[in-house]
Amino acid sequence: MGSIPEQKHNTYTDYAAWDDGKRYELIDGVAYMLAGPNRTHQLISGELFYQLKNFLRNKKYEVYSAPFDVMLNAKGDDDDTVVQPDITVVCDKSKLEEKGCNGAPDFIVEILSDASVRHDKIIKFNKYMRAGVREYWIVDPAAKMVYVNILSGGDYKVHDYSESDSIPVYVLEGCTINLSEIFSGI
Repeated sequence: MGSIPEQKHNTYTDYAAWDDGKRYELIDGVAYMLAGPNRTHQLISGELFYQLKNFLRNKKYEVYSAPFDVMLNAKGDDDDTVVQPDITVVCDKSKLEEKGCNGAPDFIVEILSDASVRHDKIIKFNKYMRAGVREYWIVDPAAKMVYVNILSGGDYKVHDYSESDSIPVYVLEGCTINLSEIFSGI
């Protein structure tokens, strides 16, 4: 049985051995326990996944919902940054392994909770930008807003959308997400 070392720089190998029934992410070798999603989070995640999955049906790209491991630095078992985005879209299937995605996906969605605001808006924002995630959405259920970050010249350019907007998914040509459907149940 694995346990989480408190003062050790961890890698995917360590992470994969933990079996305490909790979900974690690794950021630069440090383990962060993930809180369970609430009902609102699940409604938003489910509707977003549904819209993306329907768009991608019979296309070459793949969409995954959490828990799905992303070894962000493309170092496989030696990677010290392993995240579990709420939704992940991978356009380059060569990055996919049975255990998850080895390298930066093309599109990631994170849904904010009270416990995840700093983690998602600062820590993951910077990690995703540096790793080359081309499009990163931060969904704020309380404000009924989506902050779309598009990678351009090594930095994210931010676009804000409210609950009545439709958002084009920049990495998926022809895909548009209707936010009124995303936020309708909350």
